[in-house]
Amino acid sequence: MGASLPSKEANLFKLIVKSYETKQYKKGLKAADAILKKFPEHGETLSMKGLTLNCMDRKSEAYELVRLGVKNDIKSHVCWHVYGLLYRSDREYREAIKCYRNALRIDPDNIEILRDLSLLQAQMRDLTGFVETRQQLLTLKPNHRMNWIGFAVSHHLNSNGSKAVEILEAYEGTLEDDYPPDNERCEHGEMLLYKISLLEECGSFERALAEMHKKESKIVDKLAYKEQEVSLLVKIGRLEEAAELYRALLSMNPDNYSYYEGLQKCLGLYRDNGNYSSGEIDELDALYKSLAQQYTWSSAVKRIPLDFLQGEKFREAAFNYVRPLLTKGVPSLFSDLSPLYDQPGKADILEQLILELEHSIGTTGKYPGREEKEPPSTLLWTLFFLAQHYDRRGQYDVALSKIDEAIEHTPTVIDLYSVKSRILKHAGDLAAAAALADEARCMDLADRYVNSECVKRMLQADQVSLAEKTAALFTKDGDQHNNLHDMQCMWYELASGESYFRQGDLGRALKKFLAVEKHYADITEDQFDFHSYCLRKMTLRAYVEMLKFQDRLHSHAYFHKAAAGAIRCYIKLFDSPPRSTTEEDDDKADLPPSQKKKLKQKQRKAEARAKKEAEGKNEESSASGVSKSGKRHVKPVDPDPHGEKLLQVEDPLSEGTKYLKLLQKNSPDSLETHLLSFEVNIRKQKILLAFQAVKHLLRLNAEDPESHRCLIRFFHKVDLMTAPATDTEKLIWSVLEAERPAISQLQEKSLIEANKFFLHKHEDSLMHRAAAAEMLFVLETNKKSEALKLIEDSTNNLAPTNGALGSVREWKLRDCIAVHKLLETVLADQDAALRWKARCAEYFPYSTYFEGKRSGMYNTAYKQMLTNPENGSASQAGVSADAIASNGKLEAFKNLAIST
Repeated sequence: MGASLPSKEANLFKLIVKSYETKQYKKGLKAADAILKKFPEHGETLSMKGLTLNCMDRKSEAYELVRLGVKNDIKSHVCWHVYGLLYRSDREYREAIKCYRNALRIDPDNIEILRDLSLLQAQMRDLTGFVETRQQLLTLKPNHRMNWIGFAVSHHLNSNGSKAVEILEAYEGTLEDDYPPDNERCEHGEMLLYKISLLEECGSFERALAEMHKKESKIVDKLAYKEQEVSLLVKIGRLEEAAELYRALLSMNPDNYSYYEGLQKCLGLYRDNGNYSSGEIDELDALYKSLAQQYTWSSAVKRIPLDFLQGEKFREAAFNYVRPLLTKGVPSLFSDLSPLYDQPGKADILEQLILELEHSIGTTGKYPGREEKEPPSTLLWTLFFLAQHYDRRGQYDVALSKIDEAIEHTPTVIDLYSVKSRILKHAGDLAAAAALADEARCMDLADRYVNSECVKRMLQADQVSLAEKTAALFTKDGDQHNNLHDMQCMWYELASGESYFRQGDLGRALKKFLAVEKHYADITEDQFDFHSYCLRKMTLRAYVEMLKFQDRLHSHAYFHKAAAGAIRCYIKLFDSPPRSTTEEDDDKADLPPSQKKKLKQKQRKAEARAKKEAEGKNEESSASGVSKSGKRHVKPVDPDPHGEKLLQVEDPLSEGTKYLKLLQKNSPDSLETHLLSFEVNIRKQKILLAFQAVKHLLRLNAEDPESHRCLIRFFHKVDLMTAPATDTEKLIWSVLEAERPAISQLQEKSLIEANKFFLHKHEDSLMHRAAAAEMLFVLETNKKSEALKLIEDSTNNLAPTNGALGSVREWKLRDCIAVHKLLETVLADQDAALRWKARCAEYFPYSTYFEGKRSGMYNTAYKQMLTNPENGSASQAGVSADAIASNGKLEAFKNLAIST
């Protein structure tokens, strides 16, 4: 390194390397210039100067210098190593690996390059190469613990756990008997636990258990030791010992649900589907009663029995569980019990129970059969629970009356307004929901969660600018866009993207969806630093789990939503491409001269304003200065704030296909993935890929209305195709002819008959009738009136329920809106759409979409909140939350009295 230089310049070269490592970039640059003054062609110095400039955000100069360095000294491993580091900094890992391999051809035993190469191979999951590189590192430096561990982990990741165990045992053979010293006990204990988990993974349960008992004294993490031991005992079949150990673990943490589940498995009293016989229920009841006597303070031991108890026993257990929590005032009680609503009959029992409690507390101030008088707040939290209960069951009138009663009782509780906002959202009045959420926010301006809830409601109501200002109250310097993006605030970006999509602003919608996709790319990159850190710190089990998590990262729900949103945007962009500049110029040419002049003036003003804003931002950036290291701290200026450049794509469907492939790989069991695949490929005329999507839809849920739509649309398109001419077309035709009889829905049926059969099978379902009606219109356009009749003859039946305070109908607001859009757009019958709107306004009186008779009622009452400066509203978002003097509307609390 710098060997071809005289001693003075060689020392300066060492200074460059040291300055780079200590981040003193200006000092390193000065030393590089001193060498290059005398030796302007020195390749290694040129490369190091380029690497230093790269750290100072001067990338174009950096690449130019490093390439020149490689050119001048192509046989220098330093130049190739630096070139690799440059690519690595730009996440060009494959190119970096090539550079490292070139460096190793020149210096095959360079530890530093081998280590850097192994990190990239782990990042790129080149597991075979990773094993080879780690083996080479171990051969070169066998006295280094990290090399042994790295070699073992590489074999584990390469699906060779038994080899990894052998390597760890060989490493243990090199240690002294009294190893480890006190300062390394934790790391060594982690290594032993990792080895035991490897043995368990390989199926060597007895050997793993024997190894655990043998090394017990050297394992520091006793909780992990016990959990690993009980897992092995269960797998070996020593259930009695495992049950005792689970009881010991419960004594340490009686609120850990997995310990209770493990104990049930040991006793043979666990079912994945939750269906127990009456004898098993009695045994479980006795078990949990005995555990409840031991762990009287445990919440889990009281909550778990509610999942398996039935009838009167369930009612008694629910009463004992709910009573102290209502007295205490636990707002999350309904969320805790909401899974019980999926079990038949339990929601009705809970409703009757809570109504009895409400009546008893309201009349006597006591629980039924109790002598102790309850505090006034107990009635409040009972009403709060009932409001959420009726909201869950779709009885919005009753839910609103209960929450209004609770607000009248105690108007200072923020949770009441948040829940009322949620009820109105479900009822269809999104504007009123947003106004109520803002009222809740104004009652505590320092609560970030309530602020976020308010922002979410505003975005659902498509009040994007107001939502941005409200979110800015909790962002640094009020710079909401960059700050929320830097914090990877994905829920906000997804909600914004959906709102922009609903409003038809595809540019902004795409920008938000692609921002979420970038977060996932960043999360993938964030694992890079852990490849060396975890081996050094010996957190091996967590490291392997992290790698497994990264491998399934793109199956996360937020990524699925973002990718699906982006694909929908590209499909819409393909269906309705933006107008070209020439078309706009043609339109302008038709304008009178006076209007042309006004338009030009308007454009000039807009351009001048944008230029002034950009200059202001640049001045702020330059004012922030340069750090001592020479690296500029520049606030990034968004060159495309409205996403206009994202819309300027030549082939929107090709862009959408990039995200579609990720969904197909990571969310293959999602119906939406294959619906989007069908829509993209049918537009691209990729017949076999569209057919593949149809087959996946039928496999996942053949009875879904969307699956039926895609099936009929596909074969209708195939039937309309011209006779095949080319060999490719003939091959496609033969595949479809061979596959069609295998589809059960079409066996010996025409498409019209298949559609009728589908309708007959699901004639009581609104969405199935709508799908059948749409397909009838597609197949026979002259039968539009019959298709309309199919939809309009649908009946909104009562849902089966034993609700004490009224019935619930089957139709959902979301489905009815979808049917209305179908009538307006696909069937294109405005009269039918108006009739449907009037009919649904009766079923959904709070819906603003259908203009129900009660829609906007609450919004009118609260609309002043959006403009009233005394209400701490987001309209004053130019000032920070701390600067807002008033803390919400206090007029309502002046005559406050505590009810008894």
